[in-house]
Amino acid sequence: MMAVTNGVIHASSREPLFSFGVIADVQYADIPDGRSFLGVPRYYRHSISVLQRAVSTWNKEHNIKFSINFGDIIDGYCPKDKSLWAVQKVLDEFEKFDGPTYHMFGNHCLYNLPRGKLVSLLKMPTDSDRAYYDFSPCPEYRFVVLDAYDFSALGWPRDHPVTAEAMKFLEEKNPNSDKNSPDGLVGVDRRFVMFNGGVGKEQLSWLNDVLQDASARRQNVILCSHLPMDPGSASFAALMWNYDEVMAIVRQYKCVKACFAGHDHKGGHSVDSHGVHHRTLEAALECPPGTSAFGHIEVYPDKLLLVGSDKMADTEMCFEP
Repeated sequence: MMAVTNGVIHASSREPLFSFGVIADVQYADIPDGRSFLGVPRYYRHSISVLQRAVSTWNKEHNIKFSINFGDIIDGYCPKDKSLWAVQKVLDEFEKFDGPTYHMFGNHCLYNLPRGKLVSLLKMPTDSDRAYYDFSPCPEYRFVVLDAYDFSALGWPRDHPVTAEAMKFLEEKNPNSDKNSPDGLVGVDRRFVMFNGGVGKEQLSWLNDVLQDASARRQNVILCSHLPMDPGSASFAALMWNYDEVMAIVRQYKCVKACFAGHDHKGGHSVDSHGVHHRTLEAALECPPGTSAFGHIEVYPDKLLLVGSDKMADTEMCFEP
């Protein structure tokens, strides 16, 4: 990394411990361009070109240790008889990256394929069909990848107890007949829509155990989720159902330094009341041809530096080591 002072370039006194690539909401589909329910243009075929540029850039950097895909690998409008083909087409592009890629579910993934199939296709490093896990690329850092649709009306079989419980929850929280509509809901209650979800009790307990262990090892933790977990970093309608429960566990410890998410395509950044950074990543799907949204994050003992491309904003996130 280089620093510039009075026009003179100096080598930074510190190199990052490591760097990793990030991309969110590719939402590829072999269909004509369209618009979101808010009227924002979506470029379904072009989004895979954004991914191709990301992989090419990461490979040229030579020091990108791994990449993280923040969910919604294909779009809900993808014809269902092409879902498997479309997922594989996108995964083939990730395979061209010189390091491993860590994946997570998004709501659009679950519109297309069942959970068990996705865990296998996305090669999630778990010992079961659960979709949450952690990994440590160096002794100083640990990454925790959450399943934001663990408690959800999406992805589980229709007769599954979780589906029934999630639908009952939505009935209580959202009076609209269309459970994907936040109409009439106020403030952060707008998150109680079907395209969001939550972290279940078993996963909350697991998260507590992981953070306890990370604290004992004096590791910094980076939390990754498809759904944002701070009202300052995203639209209220894009938040995780029980982000408050997750953050209550996070605040019992001091090890979590940043939470990264996708889902809210315009992106965002906030620092919460406990000094944790929340960075929602801009979507690859909404990049007009010739533009991109991806980046890499340089990791230091006391900060994270997101170096973005084009529509993904550079962000410096400093914290107490």
